Amino acid sequence: MTDYKYTAIDRNGVQAAGKIEAASEEQARAKLMAKGLMVTSLASDSGAAKVAAAPVVAKAGFSFGAKVTSGDVTIMTRQLATLIVAGLPLLRALELITKQERNPAFKAILGNVADSVSQGNNLSEALQAHPKVFDKLFVNMVRAGEAGGVLDKVLDRLAKFREKAERIQKKVKSAMVYPGVVMSVAIIIVYILMVKVVPSFQKLLDGQKTNMPPLTQFVVGISKLLTEYWWATPILLAGIYFGLKTWLATDKGKEIFDRILFRLPKIGGFVQIVSVSRFARTFGTLMASGVPILQSITITRDTLSNVVIAKSLERVHDRVRDGEPLSVPLEQSGVFPQMVTSMIQVGEETGQLPEMLNRVADIYDEEVDNAVTALTSIIEPVLIVFLAVVVGTIVLAMFLPLIALITKMTGGG
Repeated sequence: MTDYKYTAIDRNGVQAAGKIEAASEEQARAKLMAKGLMVTSLASDSGAAKVAAAPVVAKAGFSFGAKVTSGDVTIMTRQLATLIVAGLPLLRALELITKQERNPAFKAILGNVADSVSQGNNLSEALQAHPKVFDKLFVNMVRAGEAGGVLDKVLDRLAKFREKAERIQKKVKSAMVYPGVVMSVAIIIVYILMVKVVPSFQKLLDGQKTNMPPLTQFVVGISKLLTEYWWATPILLAGIYFGLKTWLATDKGKEIFDRILFRLPKIGGFVQIVSVSRFARTFGTLMASGVPILQSITITRDTLSNVVIAKSLERVHDRVRDGEPLSVPLEQSGVFPQMVTSMIQVGEETGQLPEMLNRVADIYDEEVDNAVTALTSIIEPVLIVFLAVVVGTIVLAMFLPLIALITKMTGGG
């Protein structure tokens, strides 16, 4: 093991220095990164300090399967904001982040961004060359920060925005895990009953030459389809999946689906809460960063996955462009709750619209937590009842002819 001297910057932008024991330079860097430190120089006690140098820009070939995730971009944004706030020049900060990035695909992109900045381009221009990684929201906020000379504040605001958005997304996804597991187990149980248990009962009933009730005939018919045409089951499921996926990829299909979601009890309210939270957080962050209101509305519309709210924002954009206050068309759209439009109206009247939008987002973030808990508590018993009804129906269908047979034999005795 070797002792390495290091200088680094922590998450708060404070410079730190010290020694760390490691088997190699790479291991030393990894240990420091695990502690939340961004290494600026590293040297063994016996060697000269190795200052983080400009990265070699990776060529086009990424590692197989490498993918840039939203989490990668969020971590990079937080690191860049911390380094800029600490006073490091932009190019040096990009070089440090690129050197320590472990995802080869993202490392190559960051190398290209650093190379572009070193050639005299703005950061926003360098980021715009990678639209699949850095979306319009990201690029326009950086551009606004550059224009206003507040890139450090904008990057910090953008990092907080992405971190909060990811927390909400994780909560929603985690809420869907349990229902997904229950449904998967239910499907497996029903399939086993239909292809294993039902045929056994059918043989028993055929031997007794008894008439089967309509419910039993229906269940046996489905069982025959699943056993004799087993190869058709995956084809049918794949057809339904890809058919729905293709339909939802169309504008009309996505709009119909989103309108149906909005009308579903409980689920519609949950979708509205999540959408309003994202709208307020995105719009407020853009406005606070100095992006013009019309451009902010357009970018916010493009980031929303719900077509119903996105189309409403299109109409809001046109009316705001014609000189109307923002709160009026939002209220008349019928999509946004009264409390949201009232708070936005107050923000417009007091000149604190960005702050008010962020307060709305904070309120609805808490609402998302409550809605996730409520929705999970409702889905759980509904799924259990659904599973009980399906399995109970199959069992009842099998036992009805047996009961009739036993009754007949008893009466005959």
